[in-house]
Amino acid sequence: MTGGLVNVRYELPGPRSKQLFERWSHVEAQCAGYQAKVVWEKALGVMVTDVDGNTFLDWTSGVLVTNVGHCHPDLVKAIQRACEKLLNNYECLTEARVEAAEKLISVLPAHLDKCFFFSTGSEATEAALRVMKRKSGKFEIISFYGAFHGRTYAALSAGGLPGPKKGYGPTVPGSIRVPYPNCYRCPLRAKPETCDFLCLDYLDDAVRANSTGSLAGVIVEPYQGAAGFIFPPEGWLSRLEEWIRSHNLLFTLDEVQSSFGRTGKFFAMEWEGLTPDVVCIGKGIGSGVPASAIAARGEVLAVLKSGDMSSTMGGNPVASEAVVAVVDIMRRERLEENALRIGRIMKDRLREMMGKSSHIGDVRGMGLVMGVELVKDKTTKEPAPELAKKLIDLAAQHGLLIGAVGTFGNVIRVAPPLVISEEQAEESLDIFERALDQL
Repeated sequence: MTGGLVNVRYELPGPRSKQLFERWSHVEAQCAGYQAKVVWEKALGVMVTDVDGNTFLDWTSGVLVTNVGHCHPDLVKAIQRACEKLLNNYECLTEARVEAAEKLISVLPAHLDKCFFFSTGSEATEAALRVMKRKSGKFEIISFYGAFHGRTYAALSAGGLPGPKKGYGPTVPGSIRVPYPNCYRCPLRAKPETCDFLCLDYLDDAVRANSTGSLAGVIVEPYQGAAGFIFPPEGWLSRLEEWIRSHNLLFTLDEVQSSFGRTGKFFAMEWEGLTPDVVCIGKGIGSGVPASAIAARGEVLAVLKSGDMSSTMGGNPVASEAVVAVVDIMRRERLEENALRIGRIMKDRLREMMGKSSHIGDVRGMGLVMGVELVKDKTTKEPAPELAKKLIDLAAQHGLLIGAVGTFGNVIRVAPPLVISEEQAEESLDIFERALDQL
């Protein structure tokens, strides 16, 4: 397809891409998720160019990472300057690390006054789980069906998806999982208009049945990305926090995916004025540079003494400069506002498509993070993962890069970089609708 902003000159994969996929298959384990047969070469803003010279619009942001856009010039310059001076110094202090911490604290709610840097989201969630256990002196963690907190051991143990832990034997003791409010596929078979947050009532039953009396805290995502972009009803997170406080537990909010403007506010916790004790931050904080962090109340992190927490790459000079640059770009370009404005346009259009399509069962989300759930039948809601794979390939052939997530692998990820323009949004939606019509 040619014309507009995209230009796909070859049937995918193109000749150079095909060669690289063949070479790759011989040397690296093929255990990543399903993606379009495109070998990326470069990207700028919302546009991606592959090794065959094809150009695409991007609805993936890598994987909700490049919030300030691919290769934002100011971010690239900051990284280049950092690389010329110093690449790694482990725990020795640099001015860049101090500035990164100051920048991060400056954009967080006031009660979160301390932070610590890591390099991946899994590192951050692992650290948060350890902090809750150390602070409370207890070991049980409540988490949720459908949760994804990472692929390291404590993180996958708290998670509520089968994939990350399947076949790996016993998980970390003390993980108590409870239902998350998936209103399209309610695990309790309730109706949204009458349930009155029934899944929160289940919390007390779960504690009575499973706790040994050693509850440390609760970890939850503002929305569940890996499970298929599951968004709780308005007010549910506030009610959950009330329950946590009434039981004198620690509260960790996993904002690895939802922070840095993705939902239309800098942090998703701002929508309901949540006051978690610990927040996990990743992905968008580095916007392509591996960086993550936990932020917390000072008295919570005060339980950690010298040597209790470290990270080989966390807070390194390059990542620190990236964090500073990303915060500055976010603030200067007001990207969370753009996410809210463009997100409304895209969601309205996707809902129009849902009304016409026999395969779209649900469209949900906020800001520039949405899920389009594909089903074989709207009445039975039978998941259609094979249609998701087909749609990934069709959309790429027309010039749009998308991905699929979800418990059943049937939810299309709609999460472009936050710099997307209205023109880019409209063209990407046109492409998506064209591909959808070919299913």
